[in-house]
Amino acid sequence: MRAVIQRVTRASVEVEGRVVGSIGQGLVVLLGVAKGDGDVDCRFIVEKLLGLRIFADEAGKMNRSLTETGGSILLVSQFTLLGNTKSGRRPGFEDAAPPDEARQWYERVSKELKVKGTQVETGVFAAHMKVELVNDGPVTFLLDTRTAFKRSSDQTLL
Repeated sequence: MRAVIQRVTRASVEVEGRVVGSIGQGLVVLLGVAKGDGDVDCRFIVEKLLGLRIFADEAGKMNRSLTETGGSILLVSQFTLLGNTKSGRRPGFEDAAPPDEARQWYERVSKELKVKGTQVETGVFAAHMKVELVNDGPVTFLLDTRTAFKRSSDQTLL
């Protein structure tokens, strides 16, 4: 899985002229699912989103997590994060999971975040969306489970 995380003061996503999700302070997470992603990728993304200390403390230092601040997440599917632009001018998407598989993991990430007590708003999977946000900082990070840890054949963290 690959995720672009943006700390925001507010954000919303619109589909066909209608706002389908909006949050105040928190994170906008653009999530792309790769072929072969599984439980370990899901757990990694969820734990990082909840635990990254990227919100300011009383001294203005990035020292507080989303969980500590009570912020929300706007989760938006984005298969183009798996686009390969190494050759030619048209991106290739051979690394992206097929839509049914990607939807399953996108929904699982959303569910796991909610189970852990986080308010989650979402876009509409596979829809053309307009995302509006106010990036706070700006603060933007990239998470990629393919480079975050080594994998063994049974998909456990080493």
